[in-house]
Amino acid sequence: MRSGHTLETRAKAQQNSSLKGQTMKRLHVHVSVDDLSRSIGFYSALFANEPSVVKSDYAKWMLDDPRVNFAISTRGRAPGLDHLGIQVETGDELQEVYARLRQAGGNVIEQGQTACCYAKSEKSWIDDPAGIAWETFHTTGESTDYGDGSGENRARVAHEQQSACCAPQAAPKPSQACC
Repeated sequence: MRSGHTLETRAKAQQNSSLKGQTMKRLHVHVSVDDLSRSIGFYSALFANEPSVVKSDYAKWMLDDPRVNFAISTRGRAPGLDHLGIQVETGDELQEVYARLRQAGGNVIEQGQTACCYAKSEKSWIDDPAGIAWETFHTTGESTDYGDGSGENRARVAHEQQSACCAPQAAPKPSQACC
């Protein structure tokens, strides 16, 4: 029991020391939805907050507890998790996260300056080993349109090309009851 307490104490101390004098990065989660209005109602209740951005095909909550940029859209993809990301506050932080992407390995798609999700940003993309797309970005302003998704599309196409050839197909898992 004592070692668990020691690990918890060390983790809290590390967290507190890492927060001093630094801006915090923000986790980004983007979910594709079928019914934007219904989803806005659901997530507004879940987060006890209204979205900070609402468009005809998109909504976003910039939450501080937990610190997350949570977005939903009806952009023609299957409902469910669309992608994850790390949003930074400064160009220096972005360079730090870019270095981590290169260290993680894989095909990094450097999109650069772009308009996406009604914002102007600099971003790069990478797929994790499970095929989940991750974006890293620094938002520099607002945009009047959603954007064309070209960087994300290149990342997804690159992943599909890598996994289409020579990758063994997973055997279907038997259906199991929840929990």
